[in-house]
Amino acid sequence: MLARNLLGAAAILVALAHPVIAEEPLTTYKSLSPELALDLARASLGDCQSRGYQVAVAVVDRFGVIQVVLRGRFAGAHTVSTASGKAWTAATFRTSTTELNAVSQPGMMQAGIRDLPGTVIIGGGLIVEAGGSLVGAVGVSGAPGRDADEACAKAGIDAIRDKLEF
Repeated sequence: MLARNLLGAAAILVALAHPVIAEEPLTTYKSLSPELALDLARASLGDCQSRGYQVAVAVVDRFGVIQVVLRGRFAGAHTVSTASGKAWTAATFRTSTTELNAVSQPGMMQAGIRDLPGTVIIGGGLIVEAGGSLVGAVGVSGAPGRDADEACAKAGIDAIRDKLEF
């Protein structure tokens, strides 16, 4: 019993000996305005439509919460949830869904992320950064292949890039 008490006291002393780094009580961050999120969605959708693709586009904030969803008139019903899932996945993992796809193939160390609820690990989800900070993500679904989905998402980001600099 004495040994257990001594070990407990030693653990407390060790914990107290290490300095505790205080966190700021509040934090400041940048996020896409609703207007800019809509501009991004429109630009992505417009790029796909100019290529003849019927798609859905979703834009989420830095936390993965949906800000805008646009669906082309003839895009499949599944494209809305897929685009939203791609955007959420990109934002919450802080990387493109194409990159996640490459590192999460069956047998790879990261393969388990494919089984997490809500993840959509198919190309077409890109993060949106400004000043080195994640401000949101965009997902596109419905173009013929993940490369085409991603190209439309990238075109949307490129269309608003000048509004992202701060």
